[in-house]
Amino acid sequence: MKKILVIEDTPAMRELIVDTLTTHHYDCVAADDGLAGVDAARRYHPDLVICDIHMPRMDGYGVLEAIRTEATMSTMPFIFLTGATERTDIRRGMELGADDYLTKPFTIQELMASVTAQFEKQATIQRQSDRRLEELRGNITMALPHELRTPLNGILGLSSMLLEDGETMSREEVRENLQFIHQSANRLHRLIENFLVYSQIELMHADPSCTDKLPLGDSVSADGLIAGWAEEVAAGWSRSGDLRLNLLPCTCSVPADNLKKIVTELVDNAFKFSAAEQPVSVEAFNEGERLHLRIHDTGRGFSPDQIARVGAHMQFDRKYYEQQGAGLGLIISKRLSELHGGRFSVQSEPLVMTSINVVLPA
Repeated sequence: MKKILVIEDTPAMRELIVDTLTTHHYDCVAADDGLAGVDAARRYHPDLVICDIHMPRMDGYGVLEAIRTEATMSTMPFIFLTGATERTDIRRGMELGADDYLTKPFTIQELMASVTAQFEKQATIQRQSDRRLEELRGNITMALPHELRTPLNGILGLSSMLLEDGETMSREEVRENLQFIHQSANRLHRLIENFLVYSQIELMHADPSCTDKLPLGDSVSADGLIAGWAEEVAAGWSRSGDLRLNLLPCTCSVPADNLKKIVTELVDNAFKFSAAEQPVSVEAFNEGERLHLRIHDTGRGFSPDQIARVGAHMQFDRKYYEQQGAGLGLIISKRLSELHGGRFSVQSEPLVMTSINVVLPA
């Protein structure tokens, strides 16, 4: 049974609302002023709040602000009650985050329609959240064991071979096996590093004061650095011939380690999701006090829905495609760009192209 908190200082109005909701099988809690209402919300954690605006001790605005500042109640649906002539009250209430309002006098049908609409909206949000959570679980279940075991199996298998048969192998065979071990170790190291980097970034996003502690880089020449990082990624994919560089002399004030992470993750994604002999272009230039960075490929692409759902471990259609990674590169680049006061956008068309555009302080 859904619980509804009714905060109304007029006894007759309060009793009418409570009786109506009880008749329609809702569990009701009532309070006769704002302070009592906030206390009741904290104590009972209702599924919905119906609150008058003009009340003694604390008005409805104060109630809404108090509820919205508490994490456990920040998304609680909130309906304001207001007089017919109080247009400014309605506007201010909606600006503060109220979900709906009822103008006095209202009918039983209007009251129940508003309550039903809020619960239906919450149910829709919950279904969307559950679907995304299930997709996230599926992505982690499919990707993480594979991403951990594949390089680890390579390290264990090849090192065992060297221990058992190393004395009979040629120097060339030993070197080749050691190279594969080194590549597998680097893949495992990058996976662990991305998990740690993403965790640190999310902690900083959760605490806005942390952005003040971000190291400020000197404004340095960026075109040479970007070229070197992009060429290194292309060589790692054995696709140096597919890389197209269009880099004007430009500067950037983002610390080099963070800029490198942004560039390498985006360029790596461009090669990962495009086929051999499909070009990957990297462009950079300064405009005003901003560095504009663009990575373009003509590979798999994203749908508008997929772009909207970009996040940690979100690998789209992995069950249909063989691909590496834990789905962190894109969100790490986005979060790092935003932490440094930059902008991040994606333009894409499935099976046609993807362009990632990043704007950073120069």
